[in-house]
Amino acid sequence: MYILGISAYYHDSAACLVRDGEVVAAAQEERFSRKKHDHRYPARAVDFCLRHAGITPADLGYVAFYDKPLLKFERLLETYIDYAPRGLRSFLMAMPLWLREKLWIREQVGKEAGFAGQVLFTEHHESHAASAFFPSPFESAAVLTMDGVGEWATSSYGYGRGSELHLLKELHFPHSLGLLYSAFTYYTGFRVNSGEYKVMGLAPYGEPRYVKLILDELVDLREDGSLRLNMKYFDFAAGLRMTNGSFDRLFGGTAREPESEVTQREMDLARSVQEVTEEAMLRMARHAHKETGERNLCLAGGVALNCVGNGRILREGPFEHVWVQPAAGDAGGALGAALSVWYQYLGQGRDVSEVCRGRADGMKGAYLGPEFMADEIEEFLLTSGARYHRVPHAELAETVARLLAEEKVVGWFQGRMEFGPRALGARSILGDPRSPRMQSQMNLKIKFRESFRPFAPSVLRERVADYFELDVDSPYMMLVAPVREGLRREAAGGEEGLFGIERLNVPRSTIPAVTHVDHSARIQTVGREEHPLYHELLSAFERLTGCAVVVNTSFNVRGEPIVCTPAEAYACFMRTEMDCLVLGDFVLQKAEQGENAFAEDLSWQEEFQLD
Repeated sequence: MYILGISAYYHDSAACLVRDGEVVAAAQEERFSRKKHDHRYPARAVDFCLRHAGITPADLGYVAFYDKPLLKFERLLETYIDYAPRGLRSFLMAMPLWLREKLWIREQVGKEAGFAGQVLFTEHHESHAASAFFPSPFESAAVLTMDGVGEWATSSYGYGRGSELHLLKELHFPHSLGLLYSAFTYYTGFRVNSGEYKVMGLAPYGEPRYVKLILDELVDLREDGSLRLNMKYFDFAAGLRMTNGSFDRLFGGTAREPESEVTQREMDLARSVQEVTEEAMLRMARHAHKETGERNLCLAGGVALNCVGNGRILREGPFEHVWVQPAAGDAGGALGAALSVWYQYLGQGRDVSEVCRGRADGMKGAYLGPEFMADEIEEFLLTSGARYHRVPHAELAETVARLLAEEKVVGWFQGRMEFGPRALGARSILGDPRSPRMQSQMNLKIKFRESFRPFAPSVLRERVADYFELDVDSPYMMLVAPVREGLRREAAGGEEGLFGIERLNVPRSTIPAVTHVDHSARIQTVGREEHPLYHELLSAFERLTGCAVVVNTSFNVRGEPIVCTPAEAYACFMRTEMDCLVLGDFVLQKAEQGENAFAEDLSWQEEFQLD
């Protein structure tokens, strides 16, 4: 039985294919369309999933959509009526898309995918909850979902046991922890549904000077984690902005203009909303534990991408184990919808040993996207005129480890592409974490992104506790923890007047390139089962240097999706100051490439997509 899951029409549209309860393929549309956070029907992602399994639409048993458009449309209409006549412009902008596409999912699936069978709809937070529990390694667990908004729900909690999933309570729109965080994302000058992680990265530079004001004026946060927003300050319910003039007056100024200088005010705002969000997450988790009595917790929804909050739930919460869906946002809804049909609609049994199949969980390390064979990669390299060396596979890890030890920045392209927002060693840019120069080099010369943003470490799972105050699996970079005290260094001299790269470049540990200004790190543990080659690379780097950690950031530049194909990886390599590119067993040195006009012309990329 094949079930295709689809999420679309809000942001991060995606497709997922499940075969007899096993996740066999999943990808976001943005990786194929090259439009970041692409919200459109995921035609290319659907096509990839079917071709990967070697099936046609006629072989599908069901198609599952990740929310209920009619319920969402009801919420939209009721909200506009409540706020009328305010919001007329927003209403007029929204209606054509709804009437043209969003209310016609069945017809759209039939037309785009050529599917004539049954299309089923799960509620948005049910999809999130299913994506959190069913692939998890737990026989039973509490489930907590938090995001901006689905149909009406903005957060929910419940429990999963075996093949059953029950949501007990919901928080409803407009009262939303995710929308509160997005309001501050907008106000600090970043893009909503895209820049929230920038706010999280900015927070450690600030002071929590606005926490009391937020709790007194903006949000009534209760002991059980439920909350009510004071809508006097927000415009998202009916307008085209997240905040309004009352919000501006409360915080003493208008929103920061995008791309303008980030000031201490934005740092303090980021720190303040981050602390409020963490407190809300902790209260929700404690209440879910109290109501369910479960020892394990599963998380999903966009707020579950707040890995600082996740780390606090693990350290300070009542649960023994915490598992976070790696594609926690809307993309993961496609996966949850498909699994919900298998377990809930069809009533299939769930055996955790079958779910995990000898791995840590049912997500297969999130390596669920396209893969390119050696002959495909070499064909591209020959056609492009690139200069390369083919390294015997058994020597590849040692070869790349030596490059990293020489402080080379390496583009690393291996195996199946990751599903979700994080690069996990399949489409990554790697560096030496011991280098105090690596942070600025990667931020400014390769990623072309804001200077204040930290980089994440990949660490051998068996060595994680030697470097960080963490000793659990974190394969999806969903947990933040402090660097161990024994590895920290006191900053030499004062930091008065320093910001961004200037502060990040002050060494704070023996692995300064992955140590944020508050001594924290967003950690990816690497196990041999999920990615044996990446594990061997880290092991080789440790044998060579004594360090079992490397810098891992996503293989893209600012504003673009993570690369999917060898052609996209090569173009990114040539247009940045990356030193080396490793495509499978093929190693390219920037110094050997010379002037290559091929990399300046994007027209050739079409030939080397997924044909």
